[in-house]
Amino acid sequence: MKNIYESNGIFSMTEKEGDKPKAAKRVNIVSVRLVKESSMLYKRRSIGSPADGYEIFKDFLEDLDREAFIVISLDTKNQPLSINVAHIGNINSSIVSPACVMRVALLSNAASIMVAHNHPSGNPEPSEADLITTKKLEEVGDLMGIRLLDHLIIGDGHFISLKEQGFL
Repeated sequence: MKNIYESNGIFSMTEKEGDKPKAAKRVNIVSVRLVKESSMLYKRRSIGSPADGYEIFKDFLEDLDREAFIVISLDTKNQPLSINVAHIGNINSSIVSPACVMRVALLSNAASIMVAHNHPSGNPEPSEADLITTKKLEEVGDLMGIRLLDHLIIGDGHFISLKEQGFL
C-alpha cells in the first residue's frame, strides 16, 4: 500500500521499489462514554437570575478548601442539562482552560452555560485572572454559538455576578 502522506518527513506520492509490506500493527481503540454519576432534584426549573444560579452552585462550592470551577450547561430555556466540575485547583487558584469548559458544553448539547468558582478565602472579589478567564470564555463561546450567561464567584455565603458587575 502506498503511503501518500509522508516519506522521510517530506510529502511524497511515490513508493520505493523493493519495499516489503510491513507486518500488521496493533492499534488501541479508545472510546469516550458519558456516564451519569448522580442526579439531583432542584426546585427551579430554569435559571433566570444570578441568584438562581447561586442556589445550585453553592451546594458544590461553599465548603471547599480549594478552588473549583463548575459549569452548568443550559438548554434554550435556561434549564440545566448537566452540572460538571471543569477543574479543581489549589487553595488560591484554579486555572481552567476554555477548551475544557466548552468540551463540557458541547457534550451536553448546551445552548448556553453559566460558570462559577469559589474563593476559599471567603472574599468573592474577582481577580485579574478571573476577569481574563471570563473574557476568554465569552469570546470562545461566541465563536462556538454557546453563550456565557454569567460567571459567579462564591465566598462565605455570598457571591458576585460578573454579569451584574458589567464584565459580561
